[in-house]
Amino acid sequence: MGSFPRFTLGFLIVSCILYQCSAFEVDSNQTAWLFVNSSEASSRKIPETLFGIFFEEINHAGAGGLWAELVNNRGFEAGGQNTPSNIDPWSIIGDGLSLIVATDRSSCFDRNKIALRMEVLCDGQGTNVCPVGGVGIYNPGFWGMNIEQGKTYKVVLYVRSLQSVNISVSFTGSNGFQTLATANIIAADISTWTKAEVLLEAKETDHNARLQLTTSKKGVIWFDQVSAMPLDTYKGHGFRNDLVGMLRDLKPQFIRFPGGCFVEGEWLRNAFRWKETIGPWEERPGHFGDVWKYWTDDGLGYFEFLQLAEDLGSSPVWVFNNGISHNDQVASAIIAPFLQEILDSIEFARGDSNSTWGSVRAAMGHPEPFPLRYVAVGNEDCGKKNYRRNYLKFYYAIKQAYPDIKIISNCDGSTRQLDHPADYYDYHAFVSEYAVTGKDAGTGSLLAALAEAGFLIGVERNRWNPDAIVFNSFQLYGTPSYWMQHFFTESSGGTLFNSTLQANSSSSLVASAISWQNLEDNKNYIRIKVVNFGSNTVNLKVSIDGVEPNSFQSYGSTKKVLTSSNLMDENSFKEPNKVVPVESQLEDAGEDMEVILSPHSFTSFDLSIESPNLQMPGAGTDSVRKSSN
Repeated sequence: MGSFPRFTLGFLIVSCILYQCSAFEVDSNQTAWLFVNSSEASSRKIPETLFGIFFEEINHAGAGGLWAELVNNRGFEAGGQNTPSNIDPWSIIGDGLSLIVATDRSSCFDRNKIALRMEVLCDGQGTNVCPVGGVGIYNPGFWGMNIEQGKTYKVVLYVRSLQSVNISVSFTGSNGFQTLATANIIAADISTWTKAEVLLEAKETDHNARLQLTTSKKGVIWFDQVSAMPLDTYKGHGFRNDLVGMLRDLKPQFIRFPGGCFVEGEWLRNAFRWKETIGPWEERPGHFGDVWKYWTDDGLGYFEFLQLAEDLGSSPVWVFNNGISHNDQVASAIIAPFLQEILDSIEFARGDSNSTWGSVRAAMGHPEPFPLRYVAVGNEDCGKKNYRRNYLKFYYAIKQAYPDIKIISNCDGSTRQLDHPADYYDYHAFVSEYAVTGKDAGTGSLLAALAEAGFLIGVERNRWNPDAIVFNSFQLYGTPSYWMQHFFTESSGGTLFNSTLQANSSSSLVASAISWQNLEDNKNYIRIKVVNFGSNTVNLKVSIDGVEPNSFQSYGSTKKVLTSSNLMDENSFKEPNKVVPVESQLEDAGEDMEVILSPHSFTSFDLSIESPNLQMPGAGTDSVRKSSN
């Protein structure tokens, strides 16, 4: 690909009504006042699940990104079920005089019958001698495979041949000349499909490596389901450590999956079908994501999404297909098979290990149920011909079987009452995906982050949040928008205080104040967040009512600032930390204090406090405001 993909994660808040925030233009006096009332009477609880992740398989966020599989098109299925077919991005090592490579339908796996047939015409001796290093096939992965010195990788493949074989399995540099790790598969009798595994420890590092399967022995060899995974995945569950770490640091309270348009497909034949994505990875057929135009082997499937939610400590939000795609729909009169699919999916997640589908989950290594409490009926489907009738079928069937599950409608209930029952609504044009775009935003500028910060402060005062991570095979960085969201990681479950901004003329400030508890040091904090949209430095005078005198401690109180010298500054692989928050100790923490706000900045102050009268976060509540039925 000509450019690196963006790993974009939107953030879901359902049934959200936005209220206008105070925003003023500061004049040359550069002074403003913020009054915070921390009394219990003026505070209100923020939902426990205010902020979370909206994941979609888009721009290879999963396949080639979060999911650590290195091989692209590992089952040779991406070219379609007709043979011969394209095996891209696999390529051959050799030429037409030394080997012939094609697909056929000889696989031992019923749901993915395509296998690769490699006829080797050369040999180790005789008139047609193989070139040095042999001939065969190689796979460059998604962005070039990231192979790092000292790390171990597990390569699994299925192989069959009518002759004995001597196959070299290697990681090499992008041109195939530099060998990073290698092992041989030597077998006298593999006339039936045989699973082979090798562990390769890299002797050198190459971020643009490839996997090669080569031989110098004449004969016909079939390959299928070739996988290469690093052993050090997140919690051993197959996820890329660095990317999951960036998600974990956002402290998402929920994760919405698997999309997005990925759920619907341009056509139903290419929609996400959960049953095709579970069980042994070798048996998963994979599918073409026709909305975003690339193949996924579905190694990251329904089970893995549930596992990811558990690993992040997030509530899973399962968005399922309701018989509607972008271009075709199923009428409600014949929706029953789709309905049964979803009831089965809930049993897979929540059923005990003796239930029909719970036993499948248990066989995959998770005997305990997953805490699935939220499901969304379709994605962006409100207004389509069959949505409402289909929705009602799903709603009543799910409620009858699982009364506690919260059901999310695709329709907007913020301006008028819904004409159907729903626990929450997610109309998606909405607050589940947002971003500042256009020429002033570039591909993720400070200016965009500041605008989004102002928006999110408004949401915090009412509800919501999103995200953007950029990565390749071995690098990653957060855009300013990603780092901006770190200022909101403690908002879920916190307590919002009433706060008022004043200025002697007009002001370009937006602010909020919350209280939160740090469970790591067991301390209480008030966090004040302020966006300065203006080009002037502002002297902000802060007054906090409702706390006892001398309650604040300078030790443990901190200041964090996100800004840069140019509004259009962006992070990049070359400068991943060009625009990131800078944290320092706040020396003069107190109920009355003066702080300096840099131009075009987002600033937060965490005030360490000891006060038995401060309203602190209590028991959890439902994640979002409920809609009217």
